[in-house]
Amino acid sequence: MELNASDERGIKVVREKIKSFAQVSVGAGNASLPPYKLIILDEADSMTPDAQSALRRTMETYSRVTRFCIICNYISRLITPISSRCAKFRFKPLPEEAMIGRLRFIAEQEGVAGATDGIFKELIQTSEGDMRRAIQTLQSLHRLYGEEMNTQAVLDMNGSLPTETIDLVLDVCRSNNNARVDELVESLLAEGYPVSQLVLQLIDRVVSPSSGIADSARAQIACLMAVADKQLVDGAGDYVQLHNLLAQCQRFLSMPAPPVRAAA
Repeated sequence: MELNASDERGIKVVREKIKSFAQVSVGAGNASLPPYKLIILDEADSMTPDAQSALRRTMETYSRVTRFCIICNYISRLITPISSRCAKFRFKPLPEEAMIGRLRFIAEQEGVAGATDGIFKELIQTSEGDMRRAIQTLQSLHRLYGEEMNTQAVLDMNGSLPTETIDLVLDVCRSNNNARVDELVESLLAEGYPVSQLVLQLIDRVVSPSSGIADSARAQIACLMAVADKQLVDGAGDYVQLHNLLAQCQRFLSMPAPPVRAAA
């Protein structure tokens, strides 16, 4: 049995479908059949806490005749009694070469003209290694732009900010000019860029070794971005959070880097 827990995630499904399927034995008296059945729960982290508690009891009671395969994106959203009873297999993002090869194969088979390796690399960057998301974005990109697709179209499709805009944000913060910060905040919000996406791209640039930012300032800015991201998730206003973040970044980026002392 295979269930998508994002659609069927209530306690009623666990009590009726899963329990009734799990409690019946299989393979009795037939050596050619396996001694157990398999239940696959996809996106199980979307299940309600009550449903997870009921599932835990079902797993304990019928473990001899039924095995459970629980697939989730965030294991922290599963209750501890379930996660502690499972053998965990973590899947890392696919290598860039494998994703480019597969995207190129799909583009050739579907007759997608204009798809270059530069577009594929931008798709991988914006999808963060998620192959399904990269394929869906490529499909939407081809429908909207056709043969005129380019790397900027990929950024527009995902709501990402151009690289030049991220560079401008850092340059304005380094200038230590409050008036320029105010103008930049107004401009970014007027352009409709999502602040959460700005924070995500900005942290990638800040932690990059090529950013030229001192380690102490990099750590302070990373903490500020974590707080801002949490506030945005909780429903805080974009203007206040963005203005506060850039003002704080301005304070740390304008600090001179400590001198490097040579060893005696």
